[in-house]
Amino acid sequence: MLLVGSNVGIGKSIVAFLPVPLFALLRFVIALAVLWPLLRLSRMRRVKRDEWINLFLQALFGTFGFTLLMLGGVHRTSAVAAGVITSTIPAVVALFAWLFLRERPDARAFASIALAIAGIAVVNLAHTDAGSHNPGSLAGNLMVLGAVCCESLYVILSRRLTQTLAPLEICAYTHLFGFLLMLPVGLAGAFSFDYASVPAGVWGLVVWYGLSASVFSFVLWMMGIRHVPGSIAGVFTAVLPVAAAVYGMVFLGERPTPAHGVALACVVAGIALASVKTKRLPPVAS
Repeated sequence: MLLVGSNVGIGKSIVAFLPVPLFALLRFVIALAVLWPLLRLSRMRRVKRDEWINLFLQALFGTFGFTLLMLGGVHRTSAVAAGVITSTIPAVVALFAWLFLRERPDARAFASIALAIAGIAVVNLAHTDAGSHNPGSLAGNLMVLGAVCCESLYVILSRRLTQTLAPLEICAYTHLFGFLLMLPVGLAGAFSFDYASVPAGVWGLVVWYGLSASVFSFVLWMMGIRHVPGSIAGVFTAVLPVAAAVYGMVFLGERPTPAHGVALACVVAGIALASVKTKRLPPVAS
């Protein structure tokens, strides 16, 4: 979660120098440079037709759509606001599972969804009130919210495949589809861009972002979830907005507002409420 949260701010640092479509394409190129050993034809032939359809939909929403919306959003809004909105993913997943999978949430999940919506509303209303200072903030927040919806759909779709495909295979195949989808978008301005104008340090961040967003954070999460109960793992998603805020303050000079604090409190409270199970006492013998 530290990697995911810091990537929100790192992405904002990069898109200040690189066009969003070009950077998005480079992210997939870097990811596939590491994941290509998993793209063996003998293994890919074992994937069924309906699984390929599911993988394509995951790539469309979870890699292609998420990347464009997230990078476009952080280019227009602050890393602090983007981190708060991104941390609502667990609540949006619960909402989508209710809408699309008919998995009715319990009372605590309902409360978590309500708190997440309240947090998003606080962030957006605050930027609306201060719209004359940064008119792009509201649009940026809405794009980040769109990225959250895309990532939540990815999570919902991935539930169908985790029983038949290894997690790293899913990661490799979705990034292959994401690369193919992003290729015409990213190449549009790739040949006319002045690459010499980008500082060497920014190129280093591009490489780090591609590796951490597509490989490191994914592998670490999958390794950790094997040893930690899901209820505890959910609590750690609260680290995401904190990491994004710290990066924004230290490296981007951002200053959180009281509205950010209120929104963050709402989201973190919702995550804790939905993730921490209440301890049930054994029945008293009569």
